[in-house]
Amino acid sequence: MPDVRLASPQGKWVLLTTVLGSSMAMLDSTVVNVALPRIGRDLDANLSALQWTVNAYMVTLAGLILLGGALGDRFGRRKVFVVGVVWFAVASLLCGIAPNAGVLIAARALQGVGGALLTPGSLALIQASFHPDDRGRAVGLWSGFGGIGAAVGPFVGGWLVDGPGWRWVFWLNVPVALVCVPVALRHVPESGDRRPHGRFDVLGAVLGALALALVTYALIEAGGGGPVVVVAAVAGVAAAVVFVVVERRRADPMMPPDIFASRQFTAVNLVTLCVYAALGGFFFLAALQLQVVVGYSALAAGTALLPTTALMLLLSARSGELADRIGPRLPLTVGPLLCAAGMLLMLRVGPGASYTADVLPALVVLGLGMVTLVAPLTATVLGSVSVVRAGLASGINNAAARAAGLVAVAALPLLAGMGEEAYREPAAFDTAFGKAMGWCAGALVAGAVVAAATVRRPPPDCKRPECLHHGGVTAPPLEGEPVRKRLG
Repeated sequence: MPDVRLASPQGKWVLLTTVLGSSMAMLDSTVVNVALPRIGRDLDANLSALQWTVNAYMVTLAGLILLGGALGDRFGRRKVFVVGVVWFAVASLLCGIAPNAGVLIAARALQGVGGALLTPGSLALIQASFHPDDRGRAVGLWSGFGGIGAAVGPFVGGWLVDGPGWRWVFWLNVPVALVCVPVALRHVPESGDRRPHGRFDVLGAVLGALALALVTYALIEAGGGGPVVVVAAVAGVAAAVVFVVVERRRADPMMPPDIFASRQFTAVNLVTLCVYAALGGFFFLAALQLQVVVGYSALAAGTALLPTTALMLLLSARSGELADRIGPRLPLTVGPLLCAAGMLLMLRVGPGASYTADVLPALVVLGLGMVTLVAPLTATVLGSVSVVRAGLASGINNAAARAAGLVAVAALPLLAGMGEEAYREPAAFDTAFGKAMGWCAGALVAGAVVAAATVRRPPPDCKRPECLHHGGVTAPPLEGEPVRKRLG
């Protein structure tokens, strides 16, 4: 039984290590969007290159995050966590010295691999290290401090972009890793799953990541047309079909198809796809809109987006408590509708927009919608499967959210008619942004309809998430139980 107490010096070091490690990945998911216009100008990159700057990271992270959790259980959670932190830091260093967009995109893909190793490991280390009496409080502190990091991320990113330059957005991860790694090696106990293991589902992970990459490429490059785009689209769909076939036939699949036999689990994941596609597309385009069209600096744009994360951090626990009392159906219906209203309010954000009259009301409504839906969504995912599969269910839900976000970043510019140079032309970008917000709002309404029609109250003894104070905006929180069942 784990015996580290939170009040002990070792307990504080374990908490510090996991917060630092997870913050690296969480910060990058929010900070990079603010830096995109400056990256585009400095590297002479078109819009598709900026899309890939975001999506190269998300492809490898979404495709490998389940495998990363299984590696930690097999070879040692601390060991894999440390490897992930070092990998992430080295990739961040490469991002910072990238001489052109191609090198930056490749380095971002490597960052995603590091993120897939450290993201599930940070919370699994808390679960495996702390005494059961202290575990809930430790998880609460971990998620709270992580939320604070997510909240200040866009502010810090904007300050770095306007000050020393966008490359420091990536280089900032290096000193964090230099603190995190030695503390982890000295103070964090090693842990793992000592039960017999099957084979890793490496083929499933590769096929999943390949399908995401090919479909993303086809969507981003579809504006130019040509046979390469068609081949990529067909190959991506084929890879997805083969992934499903492989998962159905393997003894130890990464994503067991029978978990979707739960109608509730399938329904909540459909809601997740709709919601996080809209949110991923919004946060990609909103940072550009505020800088390209409204004329904000990177610092002002990053600061402007703070209300959504702050509301999540302050109110998500109360939202979870409310959903426990009234059931998840109403929050998962009302939450997406509030988010859709917030995105439609963003249609007022154009040239000369006032922050207090135009930007802030939209972000407050959006933030309240996110507060309403995120905690109930996580609780419903966990309550829709047996307790022994809670970690797997949460990992699949988290991966689905990230995959939805990357597909949205790839597809929205195409659907909205954004050209390759749109972010350099304020009028054209403003028009396309309005169309994109319409698509995002439509996805959210679809999610609300699915929730209203299919979501039901989980049984009273279902597992509840420990990550209540959630500040992330790109994916729901991972459940703390090790993601090991059926993964090897």
